[in-house]
Amino acid sequence: MSRKALLILFLVAVIALVPALSNVKAQSRTVVTWFVGIGTGSQPAQIEVQNRAVEKFNASQNEIELKINIAASFETAYDVLATLIASGDAPDIVGPVGFLGANSFADAWLDLQPLVEKYNYDLTQFPESLVNLYRTEEGLVGIPFAVFPSLIFYNKDLFDEAELPYPPANFNEPYVLNGEEREWNWETLADLAVELTVDANGLTPNDPGFDPNQIRQFGFIQQWALLRAELTTFGGHPVYDAELGKVVLPDYWREQLRWTHDGLWKRYFIPNATYEGSELLQPSAFASGNVAMARVPLWYTCCIGDLKSNWDLAVVPSYKGQYHVPTDADTFRITKASKNPDAAFKVLMYLLGEAAPELLLTYGGYPARPDLQEAATKLRQESFPSVTNWDIVPASLEYAASPHHESFFPNFPKGIQRFADFRSQLYGDTGKTMDLEAEINKLEADLQAIVAEALR
Repeated sequence: MSRKALLILFLVAVIALVPALSNVKAQSRTVVTWFVGIGTGSQPAQIEVQNRAVEKFNASQNEIELKINIAASFETAYDVLATLIASGDAPDIVGPVGFLGANSFADAWLDLQPLVEKYNYDLTQFPESLVNLYRTEEGLVGIPFAVFPSLIFYNKDLFDEAELPYPPANFNEPYVLNGEEREWNWETLADLAVELTVDANGLTPNDPGFDPNQIRQFGFIQQWALLRAELTTFGGHPVYDAELGKVVLPDYWREQLRWTHDGLWKRYFIPNATYEGSELLQPSAFASGNVAMARVPLWYTCCIGDLKSNWDLAVVPSYKGQYHVPTDADTFRITKASKNPDAAFKVLMYLLGEAAPELLLTYGGYPARPDLQEAATKLRQESFPSVTNWDIVPASLEYAASPHHESFFPNFPKGIQRFADFRSQLYGDTGKTMDLEAEINKLEADLQAIVAEALR
């Protein structure tokens, strides 16, 4: 055979081997799977961004192949993930997911602390309070990513109409009410809220003849709040104390419930359930323009577009000299069942690092990373020109209340329902005549029984 023919055969063989070599190369990569769906991430625009993040990661190196699995919908995501875990095919990474979603798989999450130390991941870039949200009995189960601290949203126009100073824009700043300088605490907020509550005749709860059945403007609301988030404004606390082996509702949670009951049924500055569901407070209480102040997480900017009034942000009040800011938070978690935790952590660092700006934008999240916060604030400034106090947002993260108001305890779904039932009782028509102290004790006893049921 001629040399020319041999050369041709050699070239043909090489060409034929290229796909096989490529397959070998691809197969030599460690596969890391990323499951999306039990939080945000399943909208078409989000899917596009997430797929792009996967492509960029895979093109940037040749050690790991990242594969994404996006649930068809939020409604089906839980069943899909549960099936994957039960079948021994658990994904390596899940998220973004908040505490409620993660609690549905409470024993599934890997302690990241050894990997943080191994790869020298810098946790000091975040406020310690934020990192502590993810420290549990299982270890460090997450790293801060998207955060939504609670803030006081206030209606400037209603304050101007009442000729009252705006609430403080800085922590440890006093408030001047009726010429008296006072600490900005929950007692001060209550007194201020009373002056901003008005009935159909223009009377406040401080005026003789005030009609609580004809209120047209309320001073304050805990908007769309879980009861545990309301309680946590007076201080964080675990529902179940594992060391004591029992459920404990601390004195400051009891005090918060007294404060709320007083605001609902004696001083009338908080709308009860009937008012919350009325036309007066639609499409949502603060956005209706008929509530002067709302304690609500930052994500509420998603739903405030109907408000015609000027508004701004203030700091959450203190309780006994301390600030406690309930903070919603989403992140990515690594499963204990991951067959490649080191590779998964490298992907996690990418999602929290290079991919974070675009992912945060598509998720609508405020960055936990300080270096990304200025850009995030600029976007919000453009959308809400009346708001000037954006510096409150990162400052509030320093006071994130811990344990988290959605932190896990045994028999979690049943316990959450019991908290919700208590809130319905407190805010509903039954709240006015309820024996508050007896019902708080009953709540504690019921929660004890619920937890014990799971521990048998």
